[in-house]
Amino acid sequence: QVRLVESGGGLVQAGGSLRLSCAASGSIFNIDDMAWYRQAPGKQRELVASISSGGSTDYADAVKGRFTVSRDNAKNTVYLQMNSLEPEDTAVYYCNAVISRSRFWPGSNYWGQGTQVTVSS
Repeated sequence: QVRLVESGGGLVQAGGSLRLSCAASGSIFNIDDMAWYRQAPGKQRELVASISSGGSTDYADAVKGRFTVSRDNAKNTVYLQMNSLEPEDTAVYYCNAVISRSRFWPGSNYWGQGTQVTVSS
């Protein structure tokens, strides 16, 4: 079975930086798109950044210029470098990936359990 495990969350002061990692493991045939979402208390889950298998990226307006998403296909891992963090960035950050487990089946969306990022003012 496929699992996504996030790491790197924690508490940081405003203006600081964190790097999140999300590693996919298990029975993996292919990983297509990977993305980071976040959900703050009382708010909807929102897309933060995404990266295609070819390296094309996209960002939410709120994080452009501050966050960078990247991936290491050899490690089945996606990263989110977060700089100049603000209290508004406080949320649970979730990893998402489209992964196929077999050549006979199409890819499915998988979610990690989430990692808490808290930015203090």
